[in-house]
Amino acid sequence: MKNRKQRVELICDLIRTNCIASQDELSEMLAERGYKVTQATLSRDLKMLKTTKVSTDRGTYMYILPDSNMLKDKLLSSGQIAMNANYQSGFVSLQLSGNMAVIKTRNGYAAGLAYDIDMSNVPEILGTIPGSDTIFAVFREGITHDKAREILNRLLPLEQKIPQF
Repeated sequence: MKNRKQRVELICDLIRTNCIASQDELSEMLAERGYKVTQATLSRDLKMLKTTKVSTDRGTYMYILPDSNMLKDKLLSSGQIAMNANYQSGFVSLQLSGNMAVIKTRNGYAAGLAYDIDMSNVPEILGTIPGSDTIFAVFREGITHDKAREILNRLLPLEQKIPQF
């Protein structure tokens, strides 16, 4: 039997890289990799990881991991990590208008991503307002679209669009 720490790390990796709709689906993926677990064990692991199920654009559901934790918040606010290092951000697209940015995300990801943007303490961004799949970010007066895109490029994976599910 493989150890719990390795299993939990694999669960995190699978959730980050796949659209997993059910515990059965996750259990099958784990079994393919040599981790045969009961539903009760998997349920405990998912609860311990504080996973959440969110609806997708196709009307199905998928597991996600929490977008932030105390360590990540501290690292973001101190500038020690770049936000775009987290590919589970759910980022889809960016549009700029005046001193506003409209950031589209996968359904359910906007609040976590907006929080991460706010925690980054970028002085040019006054604040964000998240919805379910859209974030409005307000820039200080005088910030050009090129400068806004440069700032957001440090925070979002602008070159690597996340596929729609």
